[in-house]
Amino acid sequence: MVSGVTRDAMLGIIDFALKAVDLISDDEKEKMIDTLIDALRNNKKVFIIGAGRSGLVGKAFAMRLLHLGFNTYIIGETILPRASPGDVLVSISGSGRTRLVVAAAEVAKSVGVKVIAITTYPDSPLGKLADIVVRIPGRTKMAAEEDYISRQILGLHEPLAPLGTLFEDTLLIFLDGVIAELMDKLGVTEEELRNRHANIE
Repeated sequence: MVSGVTRDAMLGIIDFALKAVDLISDDEKEKMIDTLIDALRNNKKVFIIGAGRSGLVGKAFAMRLLHLGFNTYIIGETILPRASPGDVLVSISGSGRTRLVVAAAEVAKSVGVKVIAITTYPDSPLGKLADIVVRIPGRTKMAAEEDYISRQILGLHEPLAPLGTLFEDTLLIFLDGVIAELMDKLGVTEEELRNRHANIE
């Protein structure tokens, strides 16, 4: 059995994620899923952007969307097609202020791309730009007075998980849940996902 600070941190992260389940809006989640399904059915592209660890979670989400049959791309990679009206950008930033992410959302909006923002702060620059905002609670790298509110709502005080870890871990769990719901709504089996999985690794 794992013990010490590792155990305490793991339990704190799990507790945070469990509480977040009841704070994430089902309406926001449904709007995100409907927009993604609409993109798939209309042969539109889905772009994903995030920086740092949020970007890594975004890449994991993009991989599963690919397995589901979505035309998915990561902003910042060298193989990136031109965006067209009706495409979708999933933009991830806990603070909603990450310059790279906000700039990409601004450009996307200017060419008619639908922007989904996943952030802790709906009133942030990213949130205000977006067509759809999904609020994911989390302790971000922002100033203490702003993330203090999020910590108080969840009953956490100075968690052991550093910087944006709580946002990123909760985000990963949420997006994996979205994939499961997309599978259900699209009638896609695990075998179909396996058949689209990379075979040159």
